[in-house]
Amino acid sequence: MKFVIVFVALFAVAMANSDQDAQIVRLDSNVEPLNYEYAQETSNGIRSEESGKIKNLGTEQEAISVQGSYSYTGDDGQVYTVNYIADENGFQPQGAHIPVA
Repeated sequence: MKFVIVFVALFAVAMANSDQDAQIVRLDSNVEPLNYEYAQETSNGIRSEESGKIKNLGTEQEAISVQGSYSYTGDDGQVYTVNYIADENGFQPQGAHIPVA
């Protein structure tokens, strides 16, 4: 869970620096003890959504599983979208602009 919070905070800081005057125009969230979800959009076109849940609750394999996406307009005017999963296997981003190993 700490990883997710840090990741979202770093993403927000990075995006805020790209447009100091951007404002949140939509924010939806639902946080419960064992899961959460949120979606947001800013006035400069950045969008993100994410959901997470606890897997294998009460076992030694207990872990948080997160999936989400974010999109933004690059300096070249193209909209970039990243879809990701973060779980016991690490952070796994996918996007047309991300090289595949």
